[in-house]
Amino acid sequence: MQAIGHYINGAQVRGTSGRTADVYNPATGEVQAQVDLATSAEMNAIIDKAAAAQQEWAKVNPQRRARIIMKFGALIEQNMDKLAEVLSREHGKTLPDARGDVQRGLEVVEVCMGAPSFLKGDYTDSAGPGIDLYSMRQPLGVVAGITPFNFPAMIPLWKMAPAIAAGNAMILKPSERAPSTALLLAEIFKEAGLPDGVLQVVNGDKEAVDAILDNETVQAVGFVGSTPIAQYIYGRAAANGKRAQCFGGAKNHMIVMPDADLDKAADALIGAGFGAAGERCMAISVAVPVGQETADRLIDKLVPRIEKLKVGPYTAGDDVDFGPVITAAAKERITGLIDSGVDQGAKLVIDGRGFTLQGYEDGFFVGPSLFDEVTPDMEIYKQEIFGPVLSTVRKDTYEEALQLVIDNDYGNGTSIFTADGDTARDFASRVNVGMVGINFPIPVPLSYYTFGGWKKSAFGDLNQYGPDAFRFYTKTKTVTARWFSGIKDGAALNFKALD
Repeated sequence: MQAIGHYINGAQVRGTSGRTADVYNPATGEVQAQVDLATSAEMNAIIDKAAAAQQEWAKVNPQRRARIIMKFGALIEQNMDKLAEVLSREHGKTLPDARGDVQRGLEVVEVCMGAPSFLKGDYTDSAGPGIDLYSMRQPLGVVAGITPFNFPAMIPLWKMAPAIAAGNAMILKPSERAPSTALLLAEIFKEAGLPDGVLQVVNGDKEAVDAILDNETVQAVGFVGSTPIAQYIYGRAAANGKRAQCFGGAKNHMIVMPDADLDKAADALIGAGFGAAGERCMAISVAVPVGQETADRLIDKLVPRIEKLKVGPYTAGDDVDFGPVITAAAKERITGLIDSGVDQGAKLVIDGRGFTLQGYEDGFFVGPSLFDEVTPDMEIYKQEIFGPVLSTVRKDTYEEALQLVIDNDYGNGTSIFTADGDTARDFASRVNVGMVGINFPIPVPLSYYTFGGWKKSAFGDLNQYGPDAFRFYTKTKTVTARWFSGIKDGAALNFKALD
């Protein structure tokens, strides 16, 4: 059986703890590897190695760091198929979806090629008599990224690329459920010219995470995962004086107005609701048709589209729409929530609980499910299902639909489908959600903007990638300089203005 270790100081090494976790093939249900889990002592030793490497890396000027980032991006493109294969084997998502996972991470790498412009400070000459004032952005030192299973390439790249481009060393702790993609990315980064020790990939569980949070050398932590864990990491990091950006769960709604193109809306819901088996923090899991006629027509269009979806292993290639969920526990949780929806009175239009695939009977497959007549008090509405389940909540008016989104605990993404510009502008202005789509189902901003939710979907004041990433991974130093050129003003005991 394959053994998966860590990536330390430029090489893959085995852990010393003796503790491991199983890595499954989600399509077959078989254990395909065991990954080493680091102890707190191992993690602290690795952090020390990263700190030593960071001191030299910070001396490399931003332009030369950007050249390594540029080569890293080119090598990711060259290794796209290999990365997708490794990713799909552990996660279960289709190969086209895996390539998209890598591609969206690569786009952030491409923006980081412009790191020198993000790292520029400000300058004011003659701010006072003989006084110049300027600021500079400097790296924090050692930073950490704790990333989830559902995007094994994209989110690690969102973390490592800007942090390293800004002159930091990065401790990356990927999900132990799908660890191999991050290790491969580390090897590619080394091939691009990254010095050993600047990127350390350490596999582990809560013990490793707590070691990161408690180690005083680590200056900042970025996390993506569930809301309870995001709150825990944010609180513990803040208590230990660290910067933290922690992104949690979601319950993303798509309002469908009576004037919307319902064929386009239905197509959008299929892709946004069922792509990657629903294991996306930006998945649309709630359709909100406005008006009973709109709802009836939308359901009529969704049913045949859902019935045509093909579920299977990634090895089936482009002939599969989505694959299994990540673990048997995830499958059990999803089917349990479907059970609760039925028990609480929702109308189960399409039932994916009994799905089986010949030759893959032990795989973690869940067929697509569609609920109608869901109400906000039901568990399938209140909880993030993270599976291929689409719920329909009918509303009579636009104001009621908008209020449903506003009242929800989560604020990651939302969208509206409408032909009316006034309605779209009103929705974008009033909704309390971080990322908004207008006739666009999954409004993940392009990499030169920034990604982040509101409410219980995010903790911290700076978002992922784009300009916010460089603000998060650097600190500002401001210098007030005076050069005496015949100025005679003696000692000043009062706090006076520069002029």
